Amino acid sequence: MDKQKKSMLVTLAVLAVLGTAWHFAWNGKEDDSSVEPVTDMLVEAGEKDVMSLLEIPYRLEDNEGNIIEHMGYTLSYNNDFRVPNWVAYELKESEINTGFRSREDRFEPDPLIKGRQAYDRDYVGSGYDRGHMAPAADMRWSSQTMKECFYLSNVCPQNHNLNSGAWNDLEKQVRYEVKYHKTIWVVCGPIFENTYPKHIGSNHVMVPDSFFKALLARRKDGSYASIGFIFPNTACERNLMNYAMTVDELESKLGMDLFYNLEVKVQDESESSIDPYGDWRIKDMILKD
Repeated sequence: MDKQKKSMLVTLAVLAVLGTAWHFAWNGKEDDSSVEPVTDMLVEAGEKDVMSLLEIPYRLEDNEGNIIEHMGYTLSYNNDFRVPNWVAYELKESEINTGFRSREDRFEPDPLIKGRQAYDRDYVGSGYDRGHMAPAADMRWSSQTMKECFYLSNVCPQNHNLNSGAWNDLEKQVRYEVKYHKTIWVVCGPIFENTYPKHIGSNHVMVPDSFFKALLARRKDGSYASIGFIFPNTACERNLMNYAMTVDELESKLGMDLFYNLEVKVQDESESSIDPYGDWRIKDMILKD
């Protein structure tokens, strides 16, 4: 799917989400099965590649920031906090097996962001890592995706031990899992609990209290499996099951609907439970380096 077409699909998804949020606000409902999923609307419109929208969430509370689409991922940017609200992408097995682009390790402002944003100097001497949301190892299938994943719109101030420990373990787990599921939809981002968060740099880049990540995959029988995680922005134990939860539980903490483009019935079935060892082989990751 070319970039122009994909951009149109994301725009349709965002418009549909905003319309649904308006519907909820006026009717006082958290769910309405009569609302047609974005994927259904695109199928009726003749669009075949609707699965690429499954990772796009929407926030039930607060206003969204800038919705930015890059080649490898989409994000919602918070100009006030200078970090993303969320970053979402679809990872395919072919993408982790297609060549190798070395890490850029050159962090730059995002040229598509309008308004205030973070700069690399904000992180210098801060004591925090530039923590990727969409990791470089997932974006090495293209020189463009590698460059874009080093935009500062894709990073947050992250504790070094978390960044190199449990968070990195989960990133490896996603690449391990895509060999089984062939495609995994990922959405992740920061969580702020304090009214006045700590900040770094002259541009006051806000430091998250914790981070979330949610995964969605399609089983061979056509049903869906999902799992959610929350990690405090500290040095964490390297046992992923200590931070795992259902996507329903994660959504209730975030005030977001993470895999909205699934049909309501499918969401109910896939997001209410987890099988960490059968669907996700978390135990394998604990035993590996």
